[in-house]
Amino acid sequence: MLTLDGRKKFRSTLLACAMAVTATGAFLPIVPAVAQVRALPDFTDLVDQVGPAVVNIRTVERVAQRGGSGGAANGEMDQEMQEFLRRFFGQNMPNMPGAPRQGPRSSPQPQEPQEESRPRGVGSGFILSPDGYVMTNAHVVEDASEVVVTLTDKREFKARIIGADKRTDVAVVKIDATGLPALKVGDVSKLRVGEWVMAIGSPFGLENTVTAGIVSAKQRDTGDYLPFIQTDVAINPGNSGGPLINMRGEVVGINSQIYSRSGGFMGISFSIPIDEAIRVSEQLRTTGRVSRGRIGVQIDRVSKDVAESIGLGSGQGVLVRSVEAGSPGEKAGIEAGDIITKFDGKVVDKPSDLPRMVGNTKPGTRSTVTVFRRGASRDLAVTIAEIEPDKPARKASAEREEPAPKPASSAAAKALGLAVSDLSDAQKKELKVRGGVRIESATDAAARVGLKEGDVILAVGNVEVSGVKEFDAALAKLDKSKPVSVLFRRGDWAQYALIRPTR
Repeated sequence: MLTLDGRKKFRSTLLACAMAVTATGAFLPIVPAVAQVRALPDFTDLVDQVGPAVVNIRTVERVAQRGGSGGAANGEMDQEMQEFLRRFFGQNMPNMPGAPRQGPRSSPQPQEPQEESRPRGVGSGFILSPDGYVMTNAHVVEDASEVVVTLTDKREFKARIIGADKRTDVAVVKIDATGLPALKVGDVSKLRVGEWVMAIGSPFGLENTVTAGIVSAKQRDTGDYLPFIQTDVAINPGNSGGPLINMRGEVVGINSQIYSRSGGFMGISFSIPIDEAIRVSEQLRTTGRVSRGRIGVQIDRVSKDVAESIGLGSGQGVLVRSVEAGSPGEKAGIEAGDIITKFDGKVVDKPSDLPRMVGNTKPGTRSTVTVFRRGASRDLAVTIAEIEPDKPARKASAEREEPAPKPASSAAAKALGLAVSDLSDAQKKELKVRGGVRIESATDAAARVGLKEGDVILAVGNVEVSGVKEFDAALAKLDKSKPVSVLFRRGDWAQYALIRPTR
């Protein structure tokens, strides 16, 4: 119990804690030490607003039904297929609602092959427009003979596939309906890391399931053509194709992938940015396919050490390892060993940047590629071609038609562990190079960085070499105490190596 004096002191202390006196005598309230805690978001109104535009997608595949002695083998195959579908689509297919039941075994008498409809899997999607266009993932409808779209009011429609793009995993299907609730498309550029987002879909076939979390990262590189949105929203098999919604009720992504060691959700989910998906969907709705640009070069990253050794300054840009014969890149003058630093004035920071920039350029467009070659930058004009199926790499010649020239190596070359020789005219023609020297043996420092017999050195530092004489001259001008950068070819591929001389 406080005494009278104690109570007075307590009141004085409270007053001192509540106010501070300034030099002019003005009273200022003390700012509380603990910041106000923001209330957690309420998703109930958001679910009511956007939920009707989210759909369940069920796919069916027609397969030939066999009879006779193949029954046992077919049963084993069915079990394997069921396990595959269960793991990847999260649904026990034979017990899935609405799935046709398999009839009794056919008699061993010969029968005509018949088609049987089997469930493939379950996914999600969302309505793009009131006239029945629905967006989902390409892998949800891939190889499907029949696509069934179920709305939240339980109406079912057979859908036709307008188009699907495997590279971005985006697909558009169409149902015959009008006056449908459609989602509003959001602005991905305004999406911030740490922002609350929500997903609606059909995980494990459970329709209209809502999960929420925050944006963990943007521009996450996991694919060739798309920088993904990473979240911690719970996404599981069956959520594929469903929308990622911001707190304004706008779709900002399509839920597409998860990182998992177990097959289930582990706190990392990836969504396709909606602006990229809309760009793809517009082409699918117009032509049923996606047209992408290509320039016909194979690229790789540029390490910081190599960039510094050739005077580039940083690891910016991508190394051209090979140029396809007759491609737009070759016609523009791009060479193996060039470092592409810009495309149409936009900086190329990493290998994934260039395919996206070129791929998003309309075929036939005349673009500018900035390359760093032999210590200087230059702009090359290239006409973008349309991408085509990948061609198998041309195999390097197993044997040389001419005997190997006698190695001619200087003391500087030997210090690097190299013995080199001039290229024959036939070798230059086969490799499509103007010059260079062939490595006859690589030991010590050269061997440690991976150089080997048969490799062709095209440049030392930033100096192009046409033969052994130029190679030795270039080495002689270098600081022997510093690493030596060499550009070399191995088969169709070009690469840099940084040789540290043996001391």
